[in-house]
Amino acid sequence: MARIVLGLALAAVMAASGCTESISAPDRKVTLTVDTFGKFGYDDLFKQYEQAHPGITIKSRVVENLDAYWPKLNVYLAAGSGAGDVVAMEEGVMPFYKGQAESFVDLAQYGAGKMQADFLPWKWAQGTLDNGKIVGLGTDIGGLAMCYRKDLFAKAGLPSDRDSVSKLWPTWDAFRQTGLKFKAANTGAAFVDSPDQILIAGMSQAAASNDNLTYFDRNDKLIIETSPAVKTAWSEATSIVAAGLSSKIVTWTDAWHAGFRDGTFATTACPSWMLGIIEDGGGPQNKGKWDVAAIPGGGGNWGGSFLAVPVQSKHPREAADLAMFLTSPPSHVAAFKAVGALPSDVKSLQDPGFLALTNPYFGDAPVGRIFGEGAMKIQPMYVAVRHRPVAESTQAALDAYVAGKISADEAWQQAVAAAKRKAV
Repeated sequence: MARIVLGLALAAVMAASGCTESISAPDRKVTLTVDTFGKFGYDDLFKQYEQAHPGITIKSRVVENLDAYWPKLNVYLAAGSGAGDVVAMEEGVMPFYKGQAESFVDLAQYGAGKMQADFLPWKWAQGTLDNGKIVGLGTDIGGLAMCYRKDLFAKAGLPSDRDSVSKLWPTWDAFRQTGLKFKAANTGAAFVDSPDQILIAGMSQAAASNDNLTYFDRNDKLIIETSPAVKTAWSEATSIVAAGLSSKIVTWTDAWHAGFRDGTFATTACPSWMLGIIEDGGGPQNKGKWDVAAIPGGGGNWGGSFLAVPVQSKHPREAADLAMFLTSPPSHVAAFKAVGALPSDVKSLQDPGFLALTNPYFGDAPVGRIFGEGAMKIQPMYVAVRHRPVAESTQAALDAYVAGKISADEAWQQAVAAAKRKAV
């Protein structure tokens, strides 16, 4: 089976992306700043691009937490300066930025339209306006699985191979029942890292049978109180807490990252991009302890991002070319190899070589097959302009319940009240 190794044939990458070495002359020095949140797997790609484009230097600025990243980007856009030449945008805030399309270059002006056939149709639509303006080019999508600690499962007397583990939890109720068995074994670890993960994953799945709606309807009217997807996912998440299966650690905190290293919890809902986060947090000492199984309930999508070029960039042509290179099929595969960012282009997802990829950190899990086979079937949630603020406030209410500050009913009322404030 194919192994995850870094490196691409440089000429093939450049040809596939449509990039040309004439974009910059050796005597013209251009620095392009790329702003991202978390790791996008671009380090080697940046080096390759610089090598093929003499005179261009790429400066990477990374903010680890999305909640800290996008307020900064808002400030830069409002001020008319400070933003990178290429900026990443998560799907939850993409509708907000499409409403400020005048702040971004139309990438169609630089030939990005020819890339449309490469992408999943819904991913392409998320980054474009009805008038054809291309605001952002898709990077990854977030096909779901469940990552788990094999050693902790074995310690609890549970099956630990991925096929057997997948069979433990065809549903979220079965997942909870498995968690109760794990808890009874007193391994010293919590079964679940955070119910926030269950909320997001469950909502994505439930939305698929509810017109892909969650917090808002397609007229951007708040429907949190009646949304079947939200209520189903909320019930699934709070039942995990009520059963005492959560670590009580808030996602994205230092304690959460350290939990992957310290064996604080045994499972985490795992979109493909989480693989790189787990490996980074777990460190080399935990190589082979984590593995990848099926997600309870089957399927779903969590996350995904885009690259855009703000109009304030002094080098829009070069920036657009770089964005096109980074979102080309070969670059998508390179990012997946580096950090598990699941490609959003059809060519990669259907390529036998991609589907055969394995990940040595996760016990040679067949990650290409696990994430790739379901990617073509993903149904994206409808994301309204105010989706992200409402999602943040809902998760904050859930975290308050996890911490024991309020009851589950009080948390729900807090979530609804906050959503009504954030929705306007």
